[in-house]
Amino acid sequence: MAKQTWAGGNMLYPLPAVMVSCADAAGKSDIITIAWTGTVCTNPPMLYISVRPERASYPIIRESGEFVVNLTTKRLQRACDWCGARSGRDWDKWAECHLTPAPATTLSHAPVIAESPVNIECKVTEVKELGSHHMFLASVEAVQVEDGLLDDHGRLDLARAGLTAYSHGEYFELGRRLGTFGYAVRKEKKRK
Repeated sequence: MAKQTWAGGNMLYPLPAVMVSCADAAGKSDIITIAWTGTVCTNPPMLYISVRPERASYPIIRESGEFVVNLTTKRLQRACDWCGARSGRDWDKWAECHLTPAPATTLSHAPVIAESPVNIECKVTEVKELGSHHMFLASVEAVQVEDGLLDDHGRLDLARAGLTAYSHGEYFELGRRLGTFGYAVRKEKKRK
């Protein structure tokens, strides 16, 4: 199959579409939609978000040293897009999107979004000024999980959440399971 070669660019898709909530010591809070995010370490648990310095949330996160990654669902998709298209300098995103700030369990200032099924509480460990975006490396301090996402054995079943992803300017709902980790290399049980 023929291929074209393009100049270097960000084509790693799909990405999680998350809403990051933050607040400063004075109580000013904001929500920013982030697609440049991901896991960087399992032990200790760490993730990153990359934010443009001109965004209203940037100085809040930089000064407070904390934020919450709130996973988004089909039900939250409009709010997710709205929070990414509007500035916290001009809008109260909580009020406009009918979202509820709730206390984090381990952070001093940043609230969780109550309507999100999974809230990942993070403390900044390092800021890397990379160019158009600065990367906030963070330790995961706690994770709040909606009870309805647990199966009968208490295991997390994220497929129940209806999570969304972002791919090259579009949002998609995740859903159909294609396999589980290691299914391609597992030996089949012998039939008797």
